[in-house]
Amino acid sequence: MTAVSAEQFMTATPAERIAFIEARIGAALEPMRLAVRDDSAQHAGHAGAAAGGHYTVTVVAAAFGGKARIARHRLVYDALADVMQRGIHALAIMAYTPEEFAEMPDAPSSKS
Repeated sequence: MTAVSAEQFMTATPAERIAFIEARIGAALEPMRLAVRDDSAQHAGHAGAAAGGHYTVTVVAAAFGGKARIARHRLVYDALADVMQRGIHALAIMAYTPEEFAEMPDAPSSKS
C-alpha cells in the first residue's frame, strides 16, 4: 500500500486512510497500542457524510500520563490537524495511559 499525503486523504481508499491515521498518531505519540476503526459506512447518507469519514481511535500511550482527557484528545487532534477539516468529519477518541489500560478488565495483555 502506498502512503498517501494529507492532500490525497479524501481520494484515498479506506485502507489508505486508516494507514494514514495510524502513521500520524504513531509518529506523534509513539503508542504501545493503537487501533483505528472506520465507522463511515454506519453514517452513509447523513448530512456530514460527504465532508469526510467517521473514525474511532483507541490509543494507549505514555504521552498521556498526567494529562486530562481534553489534553489527551488535543494531542490526537494535533497529530491529524491537516485532515480534520478536509477528510475527517467525526473522530471518537479513547485515550489511555499504559497503566489505565492494564487495569481495564478486558484489556489484552499483548501489544498490537
